[in-house]
Amino acid sequence: MGSGGSLGVVLLCWMLAEAASYSPWDFSPRDSGVLRVRGDSSWRPPQVPSFSQPSPWAWVDVSQLQAASPLHPVSVWCQEAQVVVTVHRDLFGTGRLVRAADLTLGTAACPATAQNAAENVVTFTAGLHECGSTLQMTPDSLIYKTSLFYKPTPVGNMVIVRTSPAVVPIECHYPRRSNVSSNAVRPTWVPFHSTLSMEEKLVFSLRLMSDDWRTERLSNGIQLGESLHLQADVMAGNHIPLRLFVDDCVATLSPDRNSSPRYALIDLSGCLVDGRADDATSAFISPRPRQETLQFMVDAFKFAGDDRNLIYITCHLKVSPADQAPNPLNKACSFNKASSL
Repeated sequence: MGSGGSLGVVLLCWMLAEAASYSPWDFSPRDSGVLRVRGDSSWRPPQVPSFSQPSPWAWVDVSQLQAASPLHPVSVWCQEAQVVVTVHRDLFGTGRLVRAADLTLGTAACPATAQNAAENVVTFTAGLHECGSTLQMTPDSLIYKTSLFYKPTPVGNMVIVRTSPAVVPIECHYPRRSNVSSNAVRPTWVPFHSTLSMEEKLVFSLRLMSDDWRTERLSNGIQLGESLHLQADVMAGNHIPLRLFVDDCVATLSPDRNSSPRYALIDLSGCLVDGRADDATSAFISPRPRQETLQFMVDAFKFAGDDRNLIYITCHLKVSPADQAPNPLNKACSFNKASSL
C-alpha cells in the first residue's frame, strides 16, 4: 500500500474503574408486613434474640408451619457477612418439641452451631454464601436466599413420625446503594456519598471522530499523512464526577492486543509516547471538553513490510474521582519535542 492508500482502523477498549470501594449497606423503609433485620457494620457474637421482638430486615416465610405459635418460631439476624437463624424447638406451636438433629440450614444441610436447652432454641450461624445459599441481584438490592429445613426422623426403634416436614424460606435483603451504621458514628474517612458505586457498571467508549470533533467519523478509512482523531468517553450515570484516563493504547494487525507486531501509542500510565517520533505530531487535546472525555490525535501509520490495510487499536481506559489530582498512575501527558520531555 503506497503513501496515498487507504488504511482501515478498528478501535477496541477495555476498562478498569479506579475508585473508592463500594459498600452495599443501606437501610431505607420498605414494604410493611415484612420481618426485617438491621445490618450492623460492627459484628458481635450471635446472641439468642428475644422472641417477643420482631427481627427487621430479614424475610421469613413460616406459612408451612401448621400452627400459630405465640412465640416467633424462627428468628433471623442478617449481618454484613453472615446470617444467624434461631429456631424455637416448639416449631409448630403445639408444645411438642422437634429434635435439633432434624433441623438443617440450606440445601447443603448445614447442622446447628449452638443449642440452648434452657430456652429450647437451636441456632445456625453461616456465611451469606455458605450452606448452598443463592444470590439474586435486582437494580436496588442484593438478596441472599436460603431455607430452614425440618425433616422428622423416627426416634429409636420407632417406624413412625408424629410431625410433618417443613421448609421455611429465608431471605436477607441488602440495598445496593448508600451507607449504614447502627450507631451515630462520625466517620474520619471520606463520606460515602462522595465514593463510587462499584456495583453500577460504567459505560466506556472509544470512537474515531471527525476532524472538528463534533461527530463520530462515518468511515474508518484513513489516508497516510492524515491524523486519527480519537475520543474516549465514560458515562458516569449516578456516580460522583469522574475523570477519564487512557492508561495505554497499542496497535496490532489482529484483535489480540498481545500479538506481534505491536506498536505502543500510549504507555507509561497515560503518556502519548507516539509523539516522541521525529515525524509525529501526536498529542492530547487540551483543555478537555469535560472531565469524563479525553481526546487525542495520532498520525496515521502502517506496519513496515506489511501490505495489509487494516490495523486494530486497543486502549485500556480507567477513571478516578474528578476531585483527585492527576498522579503518576493517572495522567494524560503529551511529548514535548522542544524540551525533549
